[in-house]
Amino acid sequence: MVQENSLKKILVVCGPTGSGKSALSVELALKYGGEIISADSVAIYKDLDVGSAKPEKSEMKGVAHYLIDVVSPFDEFSVSDFEKTALPIIEDVLSRGKLPIICGGTGFYINSILYKMSYGKTKCDEKIREKYQTLAKEQGNGAVFEILKDKDPETARILHENDLVRVIRALEIIESTGVKKSDIKDEKTPRYDFISIMTDMPREILYDRINKRVDLMVEKGIEREVKGLIERGVTIDNQCMQGIGYKEVYESILNGEPFPSELVKMNSRRYAKRQITFFKRNENLVKYNPLELGEFEKLCKIIDNFLEN
Repeated sequence: MVQENSLKKILVVCGPTGSGKSALSVELALKYGGEIISADSVAIYKDLDVGSAKPEKSEMKGVAHYLIDVVSPFDEFSVSDFEKTALPIIEDVLSRGKLPIICGGTGFYINSILYKMSYGKTKCDEKIREKYQTLAKEQGNGAVFEILKDKDPETARILHENDLVRVIRALEIIESTGVKKSDIKDEKTPRYDFISIMTDMPREILYDRINKRVDLMVEKGIEREVKGLIERGVTIDNQCMQGIGYKEVYESILNGEPFPSELVKMNSRRYAKRQITFFKRNENLVKYNPLELGEFEKLCKIIDNFLEN
């Protein structure tokens, strides 16, 4: 798969929650000799299994999966951490003649792999960095991100609050130069030659699948899973508990309330809508409906052409 005098080729399988990304990535890996790098900000955590809908061993069908169950529930894990961890894995997969398939619904993770992001030529200022690093430790990443939203909302729209390195860098540029990061015309340089395959289906069908997924979470014991995490000392302030499903269940357990099924369903549907909006902006986008007959064959023809040219 390694290309000479050109960018190396990878596939991206993205899309909203509950749309069949994991199953599609496994089928593509089996067909094209691929290995899967998960881009999911909840599946990255150990012991968060039910709410993250991690693929089970049987569903992986012998395909190598990376970046699932690698971080403690007590740890912070930023977009920058994901980038630093994922890139060497991708290069290793390529070096062995395999096709890397990035699969997930966390768009900021995926973009950190696809592009080298420039952050201006402003020199670093350790005092400014230390100030915001201290604020993040004392009040959380969200407090720093709120400052960026106020000072440079355009840059804040393309970053995530957990991407603390880049959030602080954007604030550093503002305070050092008086110029907003969004006013600096940096280039977004692709690291790889890629196509983005977005799993797509009629909205009413997707929402029904999401509702059923939440019902399945209840059956598989998400309340038991969260209670176990609480007993180990995980709190609502831990980053892992900010995932949809976990946050709502955590709060219901603390308040002695029943499982908030409808709230989780509503928040999951809203998240899916945001994911669709995000991924529609992807370059080299191919939409794929896993429910339509003949779609897989059509998709494979597109991939064949991509890999051969």
